[in-house]
Amino acid sequence: MDDLLYLVHRIPYPPNKGDKIRSYHLLKHLAQSYTVHVGTFIDAEEDWQYAEALAKMAGGEVKLLPLKPRWATLKSLYGFLSGEPLTLPYYRDAQMQRWVDTMLSQHPIKRALVYSSSMAQYLVQHPQLQRVVDFVDIDSDKWRQYAEKKTWPMRWVYQREARKLFDYERRITHAFAASTFVSEAEVDLFKQLAPDCADKVFGFSNGVDTDYFSPTHNFPSPYAAEEAVLVFTGAMDYWANVEAVTWFANDVWPTVQRMHPAARFYIVGSRPTPAVQALGKRAGIVVTGGVPDTRPYIAHAAMAVAPLRIARGIQNKVLEAMAMAKPTLVTEQALEGIAALPGKELILANDVDTYVQQVCDVLAGHYPSMGKSARERVLQDFSWVSHLGIVEQLLKQAAIPEVQNTMPELILNARNEAISAKN
Repeated sequence: MDDLLYLVHRIPYPPNKGDKIRSYHLLKHLAQSYTVHVGTFIDAEEDWQYAEALAKMAGGEVKLLPLKPRWATLKSLYGFLSGEPLTLPYYRDAQMQRWVDTMLSQHPIKRALVYSSSMAQYLVQHPQLQRVVDFVDIDSDKWRQYAEKKTWPMRWVYQREARKLFDYERRITHAFAASTFVSEAEVDLFKQLAPDCADKVFGFSNGVDTDYFSPTHNFPSPYAAEEAVLVFTGAMDYWANVEAVTWFANDVWPTVQRMHPAARFYIVGSRPTPAVQALGKRAGIVVTGGVPDTRPYIAHAAMAVAPLRIARGIQNKVLEAMAMAKPTLVTEQALEGIAALPGKELILANDVDTYVQQVCDVLAGHYPSMGKSARERVLQDFSWVSHLGIVEQLLKQAAIPEVQNTMPELILNARNEAISAKN
């Protein structure tokens, strides 16, 4: 098999959180056709145990380096002196650069996939490669959204990061053969922001392992029998998730609990910040921290909630809850990239009063068939095997601009080939 270089900002194994789910499935798919050499960072001590499993999955050489968030944050301040986005020095590492350069000199590597904009810096000096970057989301726009929620001086810092990172995203898109995003909405927005890059930007959606996230599994309940549970799942050191559950706990939850005393709000996810841990001290709110498996918490909940007000791209937490046939209440931001019908396949609410009313409606049993419809939507639209073929096609193209006019057919053919191979 041909060699492929795959650079990822966080170890793509196991698939237990948003970004790692997508990076894992990309690796799993590409390892069927390539000997994959992986360069990545580990920012959580518990992830070192997966080094061997990652190497076995990739088939090629693996370079794992530690990333200490506090030290990386200090390094990122160099960006103020260099005039670059703070994201780049945060993930810059001389050892990783040497490994990349050595791999490219010692192996017949012609293609490289970069996962997240921060890792593209390691390939800037290697234009001989067929380079594809999966931005996933428009990270610069997330910084813009963060800035809107902050006060000076952090507002200025976040606004600066949004500007600098967008300029970098545009430069990388020009330099690389192709760039991908997680949804057509992200693609359309990037094209609006950078129309000069339009012919190099593509989208492919996240998927769901619908056998793994299935309502047919018989999990023991983690809840007390009398509890009517609303569940939120996600990494609880991620600021957008923290903001979401804080808003819900402050503005929505008191009214819900007053109207439904048996209701409980479970916040399920690793590394909860002190602010999230404090929510667990309130009546009716439980903060679990990391759990071995989120599926029992979803399976036995009355509903899932995704009250995200800062978001880009497709939310795996929403797809997973829908796949497990749960009524799922989302904001407009959490609905991006999911062509589900509000009121039939999920529930949409954007303000406090509507959120309260919809939660109460679910607890009162007003959506008896929504779970079934939600799962059917995921089965129809969010199969990994039907989406990942586009990445392989982009990696193989010698001159991407020449195939722009045939991209709809290219994507369709890639999906059909992948589905046929599976069958």
